[in-house]
Amino acid sequence: LPDLRRAAFSSAAMPMAAVEEFGLPAQVVGSRWTSWNLLGPSGQWRAWQQQQPLGVVLDFGALRCWLSEQLQAWGGRLQLGWTALGSESAADGGVITHCRDASGARRSIRSDWLIDASGQQRALIGDGALAPDPMVSGVGLEWLLQVNQQQWLRWQGSLSFVLGSQWVPQGYGWVFPMQPGVLKLGVCRLLDPRRPQPGLQTLQQQLLAQLDLANAEVLDRHGGLMRSRIRRQDCHGRGRLVALGDAVSTGNLLGGEGIRHAMTSARVLASLLQHPQADLTSRYRKALRQQLGWRWTLSGRLARRTWLGLHSPKSDQRLEHWLRALERCSAVELSALLFDYRFERFGWRALPYVLGLGR
Repeated sequence: LPDLRRAAFSSAAMPMAAVEEFGLPAQVVGSRWTSWNLLGPSGQWRAWQQQQPLGVVLDFGALRCWLSEQLQAWGGRLQLGWTALGSESAADGGVITHCRDASGARRSIRSDWLIDASGQQRALIGDGALAPDPMVSGVGLEWLLQVNQQQWLRWQGSLSFVLGSQWVPQGYGWVFPMQPGVLKLGVCRLLDPRRPQPGLQTLQQQLLAQLDLANAEVLDRHGGLMRSRIRRQDCHGRGRLVALGDAVSTGNLLGGEGIRHAMTSARVLASLLQHPQADLTSRYRKALRQQLGWRWTLSGRLARRTWLGLHSPKSDQRLEHWLRALERCSAVELSALLFDYRFERFGWRALPYVLGLGR
């Protein structure tokens, strides 16, 4: 990237606890939200609200810039416009990274460690070949909209989701508030080679019309691919090359959330790199698994079953049943379910129905 504000694709919703945990400043916050709004297959809106903020919507470009400032304040160097082409072990035990700089010239950099933070591309660590834990892929499209005062008031302070096969088959849509007068509207879905899927652009246009936002000015269009393994059986490291974030499947498929978990993986890895040992990669894998918790795999199974199965009236009926069950929750409990994956709040007997296993 020549500019950290370019290709800033991320819906970037985050709970308040994570904002405090990572010490994120006000300059990276696009807005705060106090409520959830869900539009179900029946066309009924459901709302959950509280007075205190439940979380924020980050300005992803601003977050990147702030992180780069932190890096440089600690003595790091940022090389914009460079591309890492590959790496090899150095004779002295370190690692050599081969790059192409902003002018197109080839460069080589020697370091003690090399971190692959290239996201789902896994540009250096690679995909690996682990058939028992196949990659699950999703695609998303998001537009930044300039809206009038009336439209802004309709959506401000809320995370709004659109759920149902008539809106977004095998996925969902969303509307998130940013700065006053600016909204994020997007659609995403899991890829399913077994059946034809409508184009994201078509779904986006339909959603704009359905939500009375078709007349809004489009400030930016961006999109991206998300790939994760549900059991996270990724290659976490090879020699002095170690991967983090989406490159080790920390992107959560249930809500398409990546930033918070990528920062968690970076924190886990950083603590181990301060005093590296020979078995750093295995220690990192174990520590990250413990940090993410057992609910992680459960949420991935739920995501795959829910989204890939959302393509028929029968699946819409199951989703409506689940939404009716959620009406008994508070806004805080809904946040715990969607951000912390606390499915047991439904009761263990109800869990098969939450997972779509019950009749």
